[in-house]
Amino acid sequence: MKVLIVGGGGREHAIVMKLAENKAVEKLYAAPGNGGMAALCELAPIKATDVAGMVAFAQAQAIDFVVVAPDDPLCLGMVDALKAVGIPAFGPEKNAAIIEGSKVFAKNLMKKYGIPTAAYETFEDYDAAAAYLRDAAYPIVVKADGLALGKGVLICQDQAEALEAVASMMKENKFGASGARVVIEEFLTGPEVSVLAFTDGKTVKPMVSSMDHKRALDHDEGLNTGGMGTIAPNPCYTEALAERCMREIFLPTIAAMNAEGRTFRGCLYFGLMLTPKGPKVIEYNCRFGDPETQVVLPLLQSDLLTIMQATVDGTLDKTEVRFADGAACCVVLASGGYPVKYQSGYPIAGLQEAEKTAQVFHAGTKLTEQGVVTAGGRVLGVTATADTLREAIDKAYAAADQIAFTDLHRREDIGQRALLALRQ
Repeated sequence: MKVLIVGGGGREHAIVMKLAENKAVEKLYAAPGNGGMAALCELAPIKATDVAGMVAFAQAQAIDFVVVAPDDPLCLGMVDALKAVGIPAFGPEKNAAIIEGSKVFAKNLMKKYGIPTAAYETFEDYDAAAAYLRDAAYPIVVKADGLALGKGVLICQDQAEALEAVASMMKENKFGASGARVVIEEFLTGPEVSVLAFTDGKTVKPMVSSMDHKRALDHDEGLNTGGMGTIAPNPCYTEALAERCMREIFLPTIAAMNAEGRTFRGCLYFGLMLTPKGPKVIEYNCRFGDPETQVVLPLLQSDLLTIMQATVDGTLDKTEVRFADGAACCVVLASGGYPVKYQSGYPIAGLQEAEKTAQVFHAGTKLTEQGVVTAGGRVLGVTATADTLREAIDKAYAAADQIAFTDLHRREDIGQRALLALRQ
């Protein structure tokens, strides 16, 4: 069986490593892939957003199954285009991917179907948004409507910050067309939880929960990033909460999408806030999270390809989705200056040593004649698993200590909030 993975980050590397465990997979391809994936895949220099090019490649190589991992190609309709030529693909079709592609759509969906979320208003006009902010309660959250690489959400402490945020989106076009509309919503408090779930549009099978660390600096300071590390499971997410979320959020979301004629199949990511009034949805993603995937999939004991095929075939109810009882920690090694300006092209040392005790997922790397070099903001994700979270954190940092490159930046407190919750 030939399988193609669309994308080239740490998430895709984690997916590839899991798919490679299936003995029925005779050949793996990745487009565009990265320096670390080259050991497991044949790389194709096709942009993840090149829908026509990806379909043509899949046809030429007689690909049997495609995994469309990033948000952009999903929102552009790559799954639809592949299905149109008879190639099954994991991921939602374009009309369902809008649940991430438009925050306005997602918020209106939750309001219409009674799914708990923060109170909000949406705006297409700067002056109207500015007028609303004059009488708003602070802090407040300003979100760009469309895709923004995980950086289009700004928490504003006062009116001046909020006006600046709205101006950057609607006047200065900081996020391009994604900021033409904005959502302004109430600031929620409580622990955050990420729950990724497999669904075939009928059945929902959640994966192990996780806790992301979005800020660039220790103690949750600095700018928002795509994620500087993560742990799983999230100790704040109890069995009772999981049952409540299934009843009040997960199944109602799938039912709402079906009612709208937008059946969702693939991986639906629920970003949740455990507020004093109960769990509420902060955001939906239409795909695996990054770097959450790098701690969730190493704990998956069932076969990933079988599960993915079941979401396409509508047989998820008959398919096993089982996770190990242990814990996992991923520490992201980034380029200094990320998420703003940074330099690339630096040689990376110590990969083989780190891989003796941990999985090293490549995100922003490139394979050259001189070896693997940095080629992005988030360069590597070092993931360790263990029986306890404390052990997983210690193992991940010990492995990360083996790796070096110029201007390496990492957070030193990944998992510390979770340990406080566990009191380990």
